[in-house]
Amino acid sequence: MGKLVEYSLVQDHVAMIRLQRPEAANALSSALLDNFNRIIQQADADPKIRCVIITGSGEKAFCAGADLKERSRMNDSEVVAAVRYIGKTVSAIERMRMPVIAALNGVAFGGGLELALACDIRVAIADTKVGLTETSLAIIPGAGGTQRLARLIGPGQAKKLIFTAKPITAEAAYHIGLIEDLTNREELMKRVIQLATSIAHNGPIALEQAKLSINQGLQTDLATGLELEHTYYQKTIPTADRMEGLEAFKEKRRPIYYGK
Repeated sequence: MGKLVEYSLVQDHVAMIRLQRPEAANALSSALLDNFNRIIQQADADPKIRCVIITGSGEKAFCAGADLKERSRMNDSEVVAAVRYIGKTVSAIERMRMPVIAALNGVAFGGGLELALACDIRVAIADTKVGLTETSLAIIPGAGGTQRLARLIGPGQAKKLIFTAKPITAEAAYHIGLIEDLTNREELMKRVIQLATSIAHNGPIALEQAKLSINQGLQTDLATGLELEHTYYQKTIPTADRMEGLEAFKEKRRPIYYGK
C-alpha cells in the first residue's frame, strides 16, 4: 500500500496535503485518517508554513466521505467511534493556525464536504457536485456538517441541503456562499497555488490572529467578538513584522516577514 496522504511543499511557505485513494474516491478509511492526522500535526508545527492546500488525487473526487465498505463491517459502537474520529480530524483541520484552502478537484459528499467546510476557503472545479447526503442513508451529518454548514450559508439553505440529501452543482454552491471560487480542472491548482501564495506573502502572525478572531468571534455575540478582535490585534503590535511592514510601505517595497 502506498501513501494514503501525501504532503509536499509547493511554494515558499505553502504546503499541499493530498488524499491518495483515487480508486476509492479518496474515502476516509481509518488508515487514511491515521496518516492524515500525523500530517496535519506536522504542517501545523512547521513555522515555515503559512498556508495549506488540501485536495484529492484523481479526477473523480475530492473526497466521497466515509469508507462505507469499511463501515459495513462495524457494529454500532464502532460506527459511532469512526464518525467521531472523522469529526476530530475535521476539527483538527479547522484549528490549524494558518489559513487552509480546500481545492475541490471532484465531488465532495458527506464527510468529504464536512472536511471542506472545516477549511477557511473552498475553490472548486465548476463541473463537480457537493452535498451532505447522509439522511438518504438514514443518518445525519455527524462530523460537523449540521453546525458548520448552517453557520456558513444560513440555517434555511443548510436545512434544504441536509433534509433533501441531494447534491448540488459547484456553481449552485458558489451562489449560496458554500464555495468561494470556481474554476476549471486545468486551472484549479494554478488558481489555488496563486491564492495560497498571495496569502503567504502577508504577515504570518497577523494571519494567525485574524483567523482566530474570525473563528472565535463567530461563536459569540458582536460585543464579545469586538473585544476578541481587540485582544488579537494587540498581539500583532509588538512584533518585528509590524515594523517591517511600516518600513516596506515607506520604502515602497514588498515586506519580508519572518513571523517574529
